[in-house]
Amino acid sequence: MNADKSGCSLGVDSQYVELAVEVFAMLADATRVRIILALRDGEMAVGALAELVGKSPAAVSQHLAKMRLARMVSTRQDGTKVMYRLENEHARQLVADAIFQAEHALGGSPAHHRPEQETA
Repeated sequence: MNADKSGCSLGVDSQYVELAVEVFAMLADATRVRIILALRDGEMAVGALAELVGKSPAAVSQHLAKMRLARMVSTRQDGTKVMYRLENEHARQLVADAIFQAEHALGGSPAHHRPEQETA
């Protein structure tokens, strides 16, 4: 790869490092991680999310408001319901990678490294 490194945002001196830390801080909450996992296949209303993650609708709404400010989720009005969805694929991928890393912490052969027929 001969890409021009001057525009690379992955360098140690990147202007995005502090913002990346804020993204990690936003994801340092089990309810928010569960919300991202719930939204990876599509949009959902607060009530359905609350039921799925085992929290009250009010608590889920507060988490979603913070995630919306962080631009991790976006909304769409559907009649009287507000539907939430992931803003892009990056939060989903961060959570997936964090869970994969957690599987490594347990030792052995993590499920994500086994052939699909073994994990099904």
